[in-house]
Amino acid sequence: MDRRRFLILSALTPVAAMAATANPVFAAGSAPASGHSFGFAPDGSAFLLDGQPFQIRSGEMHPARIPVEYWRHRIRMAKAMGMNTVSLYVMWNYIEERPGVYDFTTDRRNVESFVKLCQDEGMWVLLRPGPYVCGEWDLGGIPPYLLSYPDIRLRVSSALDPHYMAAATRFYEQLIPRIKPLMVANGGPILMVQIENEYGSYGNEQAYVQEVRQVWIDNGIDGPFYTEDGLGQVEGNHTNVPGGAIALSGGDAGTIAACRTAFPSVPAFGGEVYPGWLTHWGDGTFQGQNYDVSGALKGFMDGGLSFNLYMLHGGTSFGYFAGANANDDGSNYQPDITSYDYSAPITEQGVASDKYNRYRDLIAGYLPDPLPAVPAPIPTMTRSSDDLLPQPVASVWDNLPPALPVNQTVNPQPMEMYGQSGGFVLYHAVLDGFTGGRLSADEVHDYATVFVNGTYQGGLSRPAVPQDVATALNLSGGTGPVALQTPAASEQATLDVLVEGMGRINFGHGLVDRKGITQSVALEDAGALSGTVIGWQVFLLPMDEAFLQRLRHGITDPTRPGLFFQCTPHLTTVADTYVDLSGWTKGIVWVNGHNLGRYWQIGPQHRLYCPASWLRAGRNEIVVFDHHLTDPKPISFASTLA
Repeated sequence: MDRRRFLILSALTPVAAMAATANPVFAAGSAPASGHSFGFAPDGSAFLLDGQPFQIRSGEMHPARIPVEYWRHRIRMAKAMGMNTVSLYVMWNYIEERPGVYDFTTDRRNVESFVKLCQDEGMWVLLRPGPYVCGEWDLGGIPPYLLSYPDIRLRVSSALDPHYMAAATRFYEQLIPRIKPLMVANGGPILMVQIENEYGSYGNEQAYVQEVRQVWIDNGIDGPFYTEDGLGQVEGNHTNVPGGAIALSGGDAGTIAACRTAFPSVPAFGGEVYPGWLTHWGDGTFQGQNYDVSGALKGFMDGGLSFNLYMLHGGTSFGYFAGANANDDGSNYQPDITSYDYSAPITEQGVASDKYNRYRDLIAGYLPDPLPAVPAPIPTMTRSSDDLLPQPVASVWDNLPPALPVNQTVNPQPMEMYGQSGGFVLYHAVLDGFTGGRLSADEVHDYATVFVNGTYQGGLSRPAVPQDVATALNLSGGTGPVALQTPAASEQATLDVLVEGMGRINFGHGLVDRKGITQSVALEDAGALSGTVIGWQVFLLPMDEAFLQRLRHGITDPTRPGLFFQCTPHLTTVADTYVDLSGWTKGIVWVNGHNLGRYWQIGPQHRLYCPASWLRAGRNEIVVFDHHLTDPKPISFASTLA
C-alpha cells in the first residue's frame, strides 16, 4: 500500500465529537528568551507556554533542502503566513555520510544555525531528529553504510540488531550536545523533540521507541517529547512514549478529539497536515496541486488547536537524496523526483502561492495583531542562448577508477558492500567464446545500461517507464531480459552493466534497499555460457563533487553512451533559475560543481532548480551526464518549475 493511501485510510478512522477547548490563546510569537517554560496542562487539554495555553501554528521546512542563503527568507515567509513555529527534520545520513564522520557545519548541515535563525526571527521550533524521518529522503534519513551488514535490521531495538541502535546512539551523542542549549528551558526556541517518526506505520516494538527516547534522556534532554503517527496506528500499536504529546498524520480537529479520548492525559495536535503531496518519476503531473486544507485550518483556528503544515515549504532534494516508495517486498518501486516543491504554500523557489495567500488570510482573521508583510520575491532569470548548448567533453569509460579485485563468487555485490552510498557502479565481465544470447538479472537496482564490446544493447529499469520510451531506448524491466548481439569476429566479448542507484525506499518495510546488482546476472540461449555470470570486475563511480573535480576530458569513443557534456555560459548578473533539460533522456546536472539532482524524460519534472548563490557573474560551468545521448541538446534557463 502506498504512503498516500495508507495515511488517507488512517485519517478515516471514526472520531468522537470534538472536545471543547477552553480559552485558546493565539500568541503571535515573540522572540524566545531565557526563562521560558513549555509543557502540558495536567489534564492534557493544552500546550502551556509560561503556564498559559499556547497554540502551535507550525510550518514544516527542512534546512537540508533549502540553500543556506535563503534560510532566513523562508523562515520570514512562514512568519508572514501566520506561523509561530517551524518544524524541521534532521537527516542523519546527510550529517554522517561516512561511518563515524559527522559534519554539522558545511553547506546545509548546520542545524544549530538554522534553529538560531528561527529564534532571531521570533519563531519557535519543533525538532524531528529521527533516527528515521521518512520525508521522501533517501532511506528515510538512515545512513546507507548500515546496509553493508548482510543481515541488518532497521528501526529495531538493540536486542533485535546489534548495529542499528548503536550507530543511532553514536549519532545522537554528537547531535544532542548541540541541541541542549537550544531547548526552551535553556533559553532556546525548541519546544519539543519528536521521538522516531510514524513508527506505528512500521512496527509495534515499544522497546525500540523507548530506547530512542532513553538515549535523549541519558544525554541530558528529558523532554518535552512527542511522537507522530496516524490515529489508527497509534491506537493500534501504542507507539507513543510515556508523557509525550501525540502528533497526528493527516490530523484535523475531529481526529484530535478522538485521540484525546483514547489518550486523555497528553495533548494531541495535527502533526502533518498535507497542503500538497509528493511526486514520483512518471506521474502524469505534479501531485497535490488541488489540495486545499482551508477547512482543516478553520477547525484548528476555531478550537485553538495546534497544527503543523507538512510541507509549508518543500525545497529541493539536491544530489542523490530523493527517496522512493514501494511495496513492502520492494515491488512497484517509485522513485521521487528531485524537486520537493510538494505543491506547498511556499514554492520550491520561495514564492507565495495562491494557497499561501488563502491560508494567510484565513489565519490572520483569528489573530489580534496584523501579520508581517510578505517578504519580497527572490529575483529569477530566463535565458536561451548559443552558450547553453553543452558539448561532449568526457566519457565515463575514460574515467574509470582502478577496479576492485575480480569477484569469483556467483553473485556480484551491491555498492553498499563496497562502502559506496550513492551514484553509479559498473560491473565488467569477460565472456570467452560468446556468440549471442540474452541477459537477465535478478533485481537490478535501479537503472542500468548494458554493453557488449562497447556497443549499447539495451537497458534495465526497475521503475516503470512509458512504452514509447521503453521502445525507443530498448528498455526492459528491472529483471530483463535484454537481447545481446553477437560480437563481430571475436572469440572474446566484454560485458558491461552500468547501474545507477536511484532513491532508496523511505517508507514501509522495504527499507533495506541496496543498489547495483543486488543478486545475480545470467545469460540465456548462450550455449555453453548459459547460466549465472561470474568473475566480475567492479568499478565504483560515486559521481560526487570529488569525482567531478577529477574528471579527465577527452573521449576515446564518442559514439558510446555514457558521456559528460559541458557548456560555460557567461552571466553579467545572477538570479535564481531552473535549468531546463527537455529533450535530454536521463542523468545528472552539476552547476559550478553543485549537484542539482536527477532529470528524466518521463517527467513530470524537466527543470532543475538552481539558486543564484550557486551561479557567479562571469564564466559558469554546467556539466550534464546523460545515460543515452551522444549528440548534445540545448538547455535553457526558466523562471519556474513548470
